[in-house]
Amino acid sequence: MTTINKNYLKLQGNYLFAEVARRVRAYKEENPKANVISLGIGDVTRPLAPAVIEALHKAVDEMADAATFRGYGPEQGYAFLREAIVNTIYKPRKAEVAADEIFVSDGAKSDCGNLQEIFGTDNTIAITDPVYPVYLDTNVMAGRTGFFDEATGMFDKVVYMPCTAENDFLPQIPQKHVDIIYLCCPNNPTGTTLSRVQLKAWVDYAKKEKAIILYDAAYAYYITEEDVPHTIFEIEGARDVAIEFRSFSKTAGFTGMRCGYTVVPKTVFGMTPDGTKKSLNEMWNRRHTTKFNGTAYIIQRAAEAVLTEKGQQQIKETIAYYMNNAKVIRQGLSDMGMKYYGGVNAPYIWLRTPEGMSSWEFFDKLLHEADIVGTPGSGFGPSGEGYFRLTAFGDAKATVEAVERMKTRLKL
Repeated sequence: MTTINKNYLKLQGNYLFAEVARRVRAYKEENPKANVISLGIGDVTRPLAPAVIEALHKAVDEMADAATFRGYGPEQGYAFLREAIVNTIYKPRKAEVAADEIFVSDGAKSDCGNLQEIFGTDNTIAITDPVYPVYLDTNVMAGRTGFFDEATGMFDKVVYMPCTAENDFLPQIPQKHVDIIYLCCPNNPTGTTLSRVQLKAWVDYAKKEKAIILYDAAYAYYITEEDVPHTIFEIEGARDVAIEFRSFSKTAGFTGMRCGYTVVPKTVFGMTPDGTKKSLNEMWNRRHTTKFNGTAYIIQRAAEAVLTEKGQQQIKETIAYYMNNAKVIRQGLSDMGMKYYGGVNAPYIWLRTPEGMSSWEFFDKLLHEADIVGTPGSGFGPSGEGYFRLTAFGDAKATVEAVERMKTRLKL
């Protein structure tokens, strides 16, 4: 009989958002008249920007003409998009990134999960806790975990970096050597960030330990505070130790369009078993061209439109819409006397559950008493227990109504 990848058996329970969807579906079946408002899964709700729509129509017309039709494109992305990324995202921040260090893909989630394939399974990884589940789960699938300690529920090759209110949600530099470090800034789910000084300490640690930082900057456009870097490549020395993931999903409403990119500098290296340095840019290019046929031309033209002056203005208006929702949620929680974090540099609000209540218990309470969906913190890691994530991606009127329901229906 065909055997399976036994590493999948090490995955803990269901994928978080699948379990959320299952519980919501069951509740709706039992309560068909309930008007459920979702402040849970972080999908966008606003339509695509006019500049994007215009670019899509133009690209479709090109595909209808034999003279301008395009089939396979470059797996790494068309030059027009890679150069626009350099000129709009990196040059204004004096971040040294070249077009041939950018790899366009179908989203940051895919790249976060796929990039670990170029690393050996003997590496020790460090993951902020709580954090986006894909970081840990894809390493578990690959077998990069070591021994599983049933007493602690942890793998010996995975170093959790707890981020809680007690340490201001700042991951602490590991006391032991690690090889791969996952950082998400602004963080999903906590909505918190790292300052320039704090991020520089991570770059210095990575250089000292010859480690690699995998930096998820998918929410960089939501940053409002001056001292928070918009890219790790604003930090001196980062080009030698960091790989950065970016996305158009939450930036420009591309969750249904699928487009992101990863920056792999030509100055970042790994090591072969015999101690030879190996370019990670070359390795990722090899993996990318083998397993990926490139993001659709139409989508890349739409992404290019996001990076124009008009497109930038339009998506910033949409981001402001979502961040106003975050302000409404924060104010409502303040009125209720609930402790919360985030919602300033990110569209996520991370709140403490009522005393003595687990995150899944609060999920059920919020759903059954107020017809509101959120996300249990425990699904983001051990340190997420006792916390709960709300998102600001909903409709403005629905967000106001949800906050009012929490104030009037929740029995706290």
